[in-house]
Amino acid sequence: MELSIIIATYNNAKSLERTLNSVAKQDADYGAWECVIVNNNSTDDTALRVSAFAKAHSNLNIRLVDEPQQGLSYARNRGIAESQGEILAFIDDDETINEGFVSAYIDLFHNHGAFAAAGAVEVRYDSQRPKWMSYYTEKMIGNPINLGKEIVTITSAVTPAGGNMAFNREIFNLYGGFDTDLGRKGEKLFGGEENELFDRLRNLGERVFYTPKAIVYHHIADRKLTPEYFDKLSYGVGVSKLLRAEKQGTEQALYKDERAKRRYTLLLSLFYILTLRPQKAKWLMRMRNGISKGIFGN
Repeated sequence: MELSIIIATYNNAKSLERTLNSVAKQDADYGAWECVIVNNNSTDDTALRVSAFAKAHSNLNIRLVDEPQQGLSYARNRGIAESQGEILAFIDDDETINEGFVSAYIDLFHNHGAFAAAGAVEVRYDSQRPKWMSYYTEKMIGNPINLGKEIVTITSAVTPAGGNMAFNREIFNLYGGFDTDLGRKGEKLFGGEENELFDRLRNLGERVFYTPKAIVYHHIADRKLTPEYFDKLSYGVGVSKLLRAEKQGTEQALYKDERAKRRYTLLLSLFYILTLRPQKAKWLMRMRNGISKGIFGN
């Protein structure tokens, strides 16, 4: 088994079905890869839909496993343990992938010496992109990534998206899995687990590669564009940053960085206002305030 696609899922059955439809269209030999879906305590009809999909696509090596411990990192670590591939590629249940996704990662790892990698992410909206969306707010919600048309090494200034990353299995044997203190847990919109993993690998001397041919389309549902969800996500980002800083002993550096970002956000918001884009300014400040609240508290 050359590659395993690992998808952690929680109460997102309809979207997951869309994801699996794209997985089924891969141009790679079906015998070279598998898809492992990790059900993290879903209460919807996830199990039934995956079972029906697997029966309808009997040519695919696709299976569902359960992870009872709530949390994305627990689910991803379960996927690592249950999978059989030499290469482990992670995508999310609100994404679709291009037909050359599997082939691109197999080529990257076999022919370019990669041990850790990421691909491109393009944002797609189920309805339409809101007028208030700016580059910065979209980066938080959809995390688009495009580093060009060539295979390159990703610098430490860029954090790959957790919804499109791949690793040689030996990475986890050498350095351990995802930090279970981080990442989403049910309805709690925390994160940072992929950031922590990539930082850990880089600090230990590993390079992270980028391939433009493994493409993920991140679908943003309308419910993720509401003020309530936006505030919850912003706060979760801040809490996650604080948790990572506490584990690393870098709280003071985080506080300093966040204060600098608040000043920059104020200047950028003023620019949006002066260029007659007040909604972009409003939501940008809303994002910054939510992140700051997660870091500094009330």
